[in-house]
Amino acid sequence: MALDYTQSAALMADPAFRDRVKVACLKYAAYISDEAANTPAHQTRIKWAQGAMSAPDAAAQSIVQPVVMDGQVQADGADITDAALQVSVESTINKLM
Repeated sequence: MALDYTQSAALMADPAFRDRVKVACLKYAAYISDEAANTPAHQTRIKWAQGAMSAPDAAAQSIVQPVVMDGQVQADGADITDAALQVSVESTINKLM
């Protein structure tokens, strides 16, 4: 069952959840930093990765709201596994780039 609006808003403001999103951002930023320069949209991706590495709190804050709206996060809430959260974060970032 999906989170209701109140639960979604609470998760968006939850510091522990935002910290998990931050770690997922940093993990994805490291992955992007290691990808080949000929990867499609690499310049956009590397720019995002560099920004995320230099300001991880800002990176997490900028995407936590759309991450919470991701289907898997809506289904699992704060109990989402780290692996599933990583997929949700990466999918969200890719949609925003």
